[in-house]
Amino acid sequence: MQTQSAEQLKQEILDKVALYYELAFAQKKEFIPGKSRIAYAGRVFDATEMVQLVDAALEFWLTYGRFSKEFEEKLAAFLGVRYCYLVNSGSSANLLAFMALTSDRLGERKIQRGDEVITVAAGFPTTVAPIIQYGAVSVFVDVDLVTANIDVSLLELALSEKTKAVMIAHTLGNPFDVRPVLEFCRKHNLWLIEDNCDALGSKYEGQYTGTFGDIGTSSFYPPHHMTMGEGGAVYTNNPALAKIMLSMRDWGRDCICPSGVDNMCGHRFDRKFGELPFGYDHKYVYSHFGYNLKATDMQAAVGYAQLAKLPSFIAARKKNWRLLKDGLADMSNVFILPEPTKGADPSWFGFLLTVRENVGFTRDQIVRHLEANGIQTRMLFAGNLTKHPCFDRMRATGEGFRVVGELKNTDTIMNQAFWVGVYPGMSHKMIDYIVKTISDFVGYETIEERGY
Repeated sequence: MQTQSAEQLKQEILDKVALYYELAFAQKKEFIPGKSRIAYAGRVFDATEMVQLVDAALEFWLTYGRFSKEFEEKLAAFLGVRYCYLVNSGSSANLLAFMALTSDRLGERKIQRGDEVITVAAGFPTTVAPIIQYGAVSVFVDVDLVTANIDVSLLELALSEKTKAVMIAHTLGNPFDVRPVLEFCRKHNLWLIEDNCDALGSKYEGQYTGTFGDIGTSSFYPPHHMTMGEGGAVYTNNPALAKIMLSMRDWGRDCICPSGVDNMCGHRFDRKFGELPFGYDHKYVYSHFGYNLKATDMQAAVGYAQLAKLPSFIAARKKNWRLLKDGLADMSNVFILPEPTKGADPSWFGFLLTVRENVGFTRDQIVRHLEANGIQTRMLFAGNLTKHPCFDRMRATGEGFRVVGELKNTDTIMNQAFWVGVYPGMSHKMIDYIVKTISDFVGYETIEERGY
């Protein structure tokens, strides 16, 4: 009786996984206008991701391992940065990026409780949550309606003697105006965190977003530019910040040995730390109050396969956005249509539409129409984050945040804006249907004709 080796059996399993993909997922469903649902985003994958996922599972290392290391190296190379660390979500990436700036190792530049961080309210809450949870003060400024990004003319007005950092996102893949933000931060010796979760692959003046500031962050949740299910990353060119982030990601420990490795430095038992006894095991010395924010190697295996597809994903997003822009170009009297920031080449996350005043219908009415016709929509995340229940206590006490100006455009986005998808799984036929559905709704003369 012939017996198989473990390696032969593994290859047989992986071959069957590839076959399973062909049987279960490869057959694409026909898009039927008016019947098929168009998601705003979703996973785009093939057999490679499934095979690598099972490959990692069969190794049963489970935590940070070879796929994680390869993913970090490959993403760093793609972006052109020195240091990149995989984490379990984009929200964790933002948490880690901000908390790194609270390290005692940064001396006078350390963010203290009560210090201020300039940001925007028209965005996703986990860009802001770490600031408030730590006890720093979020300073909200308004945004531009066309780009939905920070109004850079308000930066100097937002500055105070307590300002330590700027932490803002590139909205829906459209880079904020990086140059004046960077100049402002350098002028006043401020940290800059780029929330790049919705903009992986976007460029500003030829350079990838996320690489201008002190720290950049990414998310690999399924709707984003690439996915590993759950996952995220932080990246930097600053070796001091890299060391702090690695420590905080890995429980706050002082040791840099990866999982399963001991005594890389050769001094595991022969040094003195704090008030610990001499020779205390360096693997259990903690220089920060940290977390365990690592992703699993199975997630990284999926991400590693997705990275190879990232350029094609970016190209598809750009193509779909342009098709929508061209198809809706004659509706600028009804909608504020999006435009790329000057000097930017966006890797778009979505197509933002802001309903103008007095056009005969509201944002809510057209959104209900689109959803009823199978087109999934999304608000621009929080709209105005300061209006949400999580701010109730702070609004009542006047503590924890302050607002520069009136956030007029932010409120307009909250009340009048929505977006549709441009993700790579969308076909030209789907884009045409979205354009037609919007055009038909806009073309009716009365709300009654529209069905409202």
